[in-house]
Amino acid sequence: QVQLVESGGGLVQPGGSLRLSCAASGFTFSNTGMTWYRQAPGKERELVAAITSTSGLTNYADSVEGRFTISRDNAKNTVYLQMNSLKPEDTAVYYCKPILPKLYWGQGTQVTVSS
Repeated sequence: QVQLVESGGGLVQPGGSLRLSCAASGFTFSNTGMTWYRQAPGKERELVAAITSTSGLTNYADSVEGRFTISRDNAKNTVYLQMNSLKPEDTAVYYCKPILPKLYWGQGTQVTVSS
């Protein structure tokens, strides 16, 4: 069964950095594109970043372009999100999601950016 376990969130001051991790299982990770989403209170869940399974091409939301970096380690079945120059508006619960015919969500990890 598909399992997704996000970790690495926490409280950080504006301008700080965090590295989120998502350990995945239950599907062929190396053949599957991966994404990060986030959801802030009162807002819809939005796509933050994506990475392909083969070439490693990446895409980012305009709001995080140049600040966040998505990467993957196929040997560990893990996708990462390096978050730099964090802003208060980055505060949200962050989720990883594989690009599969069906939707699967983990528990998410809370990121709070505040002084």
